[in-house]
Amino acid sequence: MVMETIDLINLRDYTRETGQATHPELLDSRPLEHVNKIEIDEEHITIEFDEKTTRYYNLNEITKREWVYKYNDDPAFVAAVGRVIDLARKHLKDLPDNVACPPGCAECCSGYEPFVSKADVQRIADHLGMTYAQVMREYVVERPSADGYTVGWLRKVSDDVADRCVFLMGPRSGRHYCGIYPARPGDCREFSPIGCEDVDSSLPRRSTFKIGAAFQPKRRNRARNGRRA
Repeated sequence: MVMETIDLINLRDYTRETGQATHPELLDSRPLEHVNKIEIDEEHITIEFDEKTTRYYNLNEITKREWVYKYNDDPAFVAAVGRVIDLARKHLKDLPDNVACPPGCAECCSGYEPFVSKADVQRIADHLGMTYAQVMREYVVERPSADGYTVGWLRKVSDDVADRCVFLMGPRSGRHYCGIYPARPGDCREFSPIGCEDVDSSLPRRSTFKIGAAFQPKRRNRARNGRRA
């Protein structure tokens, strides 16, 4: 099948030859630029491009153009997609960046704010020998969620969101470790270093160091009904 390019010059000839009415105003002849997304399925290739965002006070209006082409009727396109598939097979076993954290990195423990659930708070409380309410008061910035599952996020050592987690131990990068590792929140347990862009690349990956003491809560001697807090 030979596919003829339709442009403003031969629209009239195309109408005459096929009997299909054509209208110049229905032909978008602007160039395909600023490609945002390409999707390929068994029959079609879809390209999203020329995305524009108009910002208002209360919302963003996003517009984009989209070109859809049934490529399996075009031998040249079939061959091109075949080459893409061959490249994918070639790189199938390529390892991603940062499949493991360098020892003592803990960059994810600064800047990020791991959310905690009720179960996370209770696990930390049991680990530290504290009550649920004490952990919430001392170590959690409370922010209830709509479904009641998340109750807040772990505090930092200061009010700066880029500061280190209150449970992060160790004097410097390369010597950091989690002070409550067995009881760490679900957000921390599920974190994957694969593709992480915040790894301290200056750290040697073959280094080792001895983990120090675990985190210990400060025991405040406050007289409350004759008992220590």
